[in-house]
Amino acid sequence: MSKLLDRFRYFKQKGDTFADGHGQVMHTNRDWEDSYRQRWQFDKIVRSTHGVNCTGSCSWKIYVKNGLVTWETQQTDYPRTRPDLPNHEPRGCPRGASYSWYLYSANRLKYPLVRKRLIELWREALSRHSDPVLAWESIMNDPQKCQSYKQVRGHGGFIRSNWKELNQLIAAANVWTIKTYGPDRVAGFSPIPAMSMVSYAAGTRYLSLLGGTCLSFYDWYCDLPPASPMTWGEQTDVPESADWYNSAYIIAWGSNVPQTRTPDAHFFTEARYKGTKTIAITPDYSEVAKLCDQWLAPKQGTDSALAMAMGHVILKEFHLDNPSDYFLNYCRRYTDMPMLVLLDERADGSYVPGRMMRASDLVDGLGEANNPEWKTVALNSTGELVAPNGSIGFRWGEKGKWNLEPVAAGVETELSLSLLGQHDDVAGVAFPYFGGNENPHFRSVRQEPVLVRQLPVKRLALADGSERMAVSVYDLVLANYGLDRGLDDGHSANNYNDVKAYTPAWGEQITGVPRRHIETIAREFAETAHKTHGRSMIILGAGVNHWYHMDMNYRGMINMLVFCGCVGQTGGGWAHYVGQEKLRPQTGWLPLAFALDWNRPPRQMNSTSFFYNHASQWRYEKLTAQELLSPLADPAKFSGHLIDFNVRAERMGWLPSAPQLNLNPLSVKASADKAGLSAADYTVQALKSGAIRFACEQPDSGHNHPRNLFVWRSNLLGSSGKGHEYMLKYLLGTDSGIQGEALGSSEGIKPEEVEWQSAAIEGKLDLLVTLDFRMSSTCLFSDIVLPTATWYEKDDMNTSDMHPFIHPLSAAVDPAWESKSDWEIYKGIASVFSEVCVGHLGQETDVVLHPLQHDSPAELAQPFDILDWRKGECELIPGKTAPNIVVVERDYPATYERFTSLGPLLDKLGNGGKGIAWNTQDEVDFLGKLNYTKHDGPAKGRPRIDTALDASEVILALAPETNGQVAVKAWQALGEMTGREHTHLAINKEDEKIRFRDIQAQPRKIISSPTWSGLESEHVSYNAGYTNVHELIPWRTLSGRQQLYQDHAWMRAFGESLVAYRPPIDTRSVSEMREIPPNGFPEKALNFLTPHQKWGIHSTYSENLLMLTLSRGGPIVWISEADARELGIEDNDWIEAFNANGALTARAVVSQRVPPGMTMMYHAQERIMSIPGSEVTGMRGGIHNSVTRVCPKPTHMIGGYAQLAYGFNYYGTVGSNRDEFIMIRKMKNINWLDDEGRDQVQEAKK
Repeated sequence: MSKLLDRFRYFKQKGDTFADGHGQVMHTNRDWEDSYRQRWQFDKIVRSTHGVNCTGSCSWKIYVKNGLVTWETQQTDYPRTRPDLPNHEPRGCPRGASYSWYLYSANRLKYPLVRKRLIELWREALSRHSDPVLAWESIMNDPQKCQSYKQVRGHGGFIRSNWKELNQLIAAANVWTIKTYGPDRVAGFSPIPAMSMVSYAAGTRYLSLLGGTCLSFYDWYCDLPPASPMTWGEQTDVPESADWYNSAYIIAWGSNVPQTRTPDAHFFTEARYKGTKTIAITPDYSEVAKLCDQWLAPKQGTDSALAMAMGHVILKEFHLDNPSDYFLNYCRRYTDMPMLVLLDERADGSYVPGRMMRASDLVDGLGEANNPEWKTVALNSTGELVAPNGSIGFRWGEKGKWNLEPVAAGVETELSLSLLGQHDDVAGVAFPYFGGNENPHFRSVRQEPVLVRQLPVKRLALADGSERMAVSVYDLVLANYGLDRGLDDGHSANNYNDVKAYTPAWGEQITGVPRRHIETIAREFAETAHKTHGRSMIILGAGVNHWYHMDMNYRGMINMLVFCGCVGQTGGGWAHYVGQEKLRPQTGWLPLAFALDWNRPPRQMNSTSFFYNHASQWRYEKLTAQELLSPLADPAKFSGHLIDFNVRAERMGWLPSAPQLNLNPLSVKASADKAGLSAADYTVQALKSGAIRFACEQPDSGHNHPRNLFVWRSNLLGSSGKGHEYMLKYLLGTDSGIQGEALGSSEGIKPEEVEWQSAAIEGKLDLLVTLDFRMSSTCLFSDIVLPTATWYEKDDMNTSDMHPFIHPLSAAVDPAWESKSDWEIYKGIASVFSEVCVGHLGQETDVVLHPLQHDSPAELAQPFDILDWRKGECELIPGKTAPNIVVVERDYPATYERFTSLGPLLDKLGNGGKGIAWNTQDEVDFLGKLNYTKHDGPAKGRPRIDTALDASEVILALAPETNGQVAVKAWQALGEMTGREHTHLAINKEDEKIRFRDIQAQPRKIISSPTWSGLESEHVSYNAGYTNVHELIPWRTLSGRQQLYQDHAWMRAFGESLVAYRPPIDTRSVSEMREIPPNGFPEKALNFLTPHQKWGIHSTYSENLLMLTLSRGGPIVWISEADARELGIEDNDWIEAFNANGALTARAVVSQRVPPGMTMMYHAQERIMSIPGSEVTGMRGGIHNSVTRVCPKPTHMIGGYAQLAYGFNYYGTVGSNRDEFIMIRKMKNINWLDDEGRDQVQEAKK
């Protein structure tokens, strides 16, 4: 009732009840209702999202009242999909709905903080030196002062400071480091730009203008699947989640869709409503199993064995017994299976597959004068040798033939898949077998380590006068899977019950999955793909990729999809979802992020190799390369430590280096001038003579390690830092919990290429600066902590691979307290740097080493043999046998002016990406009008980039995905390479230009771009490989097709030219740790897994009060009922996990959903929440990465070889961690290290 009417004397309702007594009229005061109305009142709603690397990329309504954020709810105004496809909303999850708690919580960083001991040293130094650079130098030159603040990192001791003081300290440290050691000693780490691309670009733009080192993240996080670059020449490209709905058969393999892809899970469920069959494959009973028709539980780490057993069924039934015309035609046209491989003869008369045959091997080169050594050869249906269009040799140096048209030398042709029927002979070909390698924790099936199988071959006369035998990749694949071709092959399987590699019976022995399930699911998967022309899909999660041999796992699954013609077809293909890797307007963002508008190239480094080296993790390495080699390889050619392979890769230009040289690269020009040489030529001569060396060869010399490190948008030491304890000891110089012995104290293999020092340097970082909105674990160990704006307090942009939209982070309110946006923070540092550097740094010449890059002509650098210039096997030729040596002119006093303006290189060189380039003058002119231009100074006349909003407009204007005019130019540029017309894919969007205000009004669907392999269309959902299949654009691989055979010499030597099952490695983390005193409780070794959690995104939200309330709260480890019973552990007991790498403490979650032999600690639980002391280390218990250590794989170091060439976050060493084992035991004494020594929970339990 109205309260106004209640006050009238005569117009009141008289009855107290109504509706036959079922209703009652109350006359009491109702003012109490106002509190509810006021609670949900607001002044405005602003669109924003969460930059948390969850892939959700959900648009949210941010409610603001009295200048404060009060709550958030999901937006529901995404552009509608076509009528036959469900809409994208609702998008969101409980974690995102709790984010507003952070803004005003006790854990919010409010003011700039600095370590007390450091700031006291700084203030005292400034009182004696008026020049800040000299003040910093005085601290650095005093070892006792340096140790005094480094040794207490992580011990607390922060005090409040101010922006002016700390910017000056940071700038002085950067200037002194650059002046003394070189700009490559200043590094920065930030992950996944797509979640807040302007914030990422702020830091990397500053570093790139200095010549600093930008560290990669996708490979370090182990999100990078090396199998993708190997197969497609693409870092990662996957279907949007809406395309799940178009699928007819889905296998969710290691992907816990409802838990880790919450906003997208409705598509998975909706697909089931229309009849799609779903299969879950996970070692534990996870949430995705509830949404599936069948659940398979293979032994963890054996996924490649299961995939190969399924592949065996698919090949036998759909390629040999009852061939599918669709499958065969697809493989003929879109894969490397028709290509020929030369056979190398062994001493016993058998053969091994060698490299792919090239046009240059033949007398006339098949008429190919341009790059004949990079053009693959096949046999056509008439028995002729041809070099079909599309191989990588057609990509560079000529135009119009880099396409997948069925043409060779201008004539239409049909390639032969198999040589059977056209063969000259049958030869025994040897294949390596690793499934018999014994490991006490994993099953093996004993067979000979070398399996010789019979294959049809052709005898061919080569240009050098020799005769060689050749075989097709298709025949190699069939033989590798153990299929009988009727060639009297004793090693091939007669039927599925033969326990031979790689039959279902063999798969059952390795994985534990019943063979009947293997057969049935493989058959259904292929039958569906046959009937629907490829609408079978595999959704993969990061867990499958976190094993050391992750590429074998993935290649096994990719092969299934390729055999069935699923890649590039709507509703089919490979759907790998990990971090929010898809930065859709990538080519517009790159010039901003890496200052390519002012200087090229930037310094970029793969983080896995960086931290393996500089955290001295290599000094504890027990795995040897010889253990990894194929039984067919010569071990004498692959001697040394794993870090030796990394050094060789850096020296040959395969991988980047950081730092790069054993001297300051700014000093090279002066030496070159004295010698009368250019800086580049002098560097070549000095490297050859040994006067200059690669820094990686002398990591503990005192001059060759990083000294300043920026961390932003990341929790490096609390979430992603594999080898956490090694980082604490060697990078930070503080307490660590390492329980193993270094090589100097053990019998391990010492390196050949790296100078061994008996004592490694501890505390290599002079300054660690972290930007964050909350007090994370990384902040606890930092020297300076700068408060950054939250995702509701800054302007930025966000995209994902899960949907086709771009939308904003928006400043719903001003940054609280003294926090600032990342753009403003780095702009402020750049401003002070420009002032402080005067008198120390001016216009300097920097020598940059640049690895042989993918998507550039340098990927054709090394076509055949591996030759090392250091060993005298070839000349040192920059860009060919060694890294490119590039001279970059830097203007340090102009750093701020350059940071805040768009440089002239875009006018001069244009823009582009992935090997495509176009003119961008119109866009630069537009930005000058939109953002205005600089009126004076070093950047006079250049478009301004003063604010994050300006930076957003730069990205939107330059990117083909958000500017239709650029999209048309980009498709035209690609068309010149392919000889085909592609502009029809974007011409209808030519006038569309997305601006920041547009995406604030509503998320906007991006425009189709040639830098991606799918289409943004109203007719099909985005699906990776779609343009390759339907527009005949080659994959960026050696053959131009999906590359199943990897013919690089290292791939062959390590037994991975073709997919194989490789069991998990033995890291020896349990067997070779120091003796740990018993505590009276039993111990057991268990495999340690770290899947993604339900109550947080990585470490964010893990200390959020709302999420802690919904979950158990604090660190927990899941173990099986059987293992718990054996160890005397009950649910909620405190347990300790430890190995040679360190120790952690947590509560036990005892569950029947976990199989025996493994344990799970969900990623990532902060060390700032409820962690007692460790009985093993005597310190506060560590985090999940306290028991891990990086172990790089040599095959991931390959470069200069078509698709196997370095690109930032594209290819390189990967930070795997799932092969680790830990010892687990119940804790006896729970010590909180707070002098109370009481555990009230345990006492209450008793």
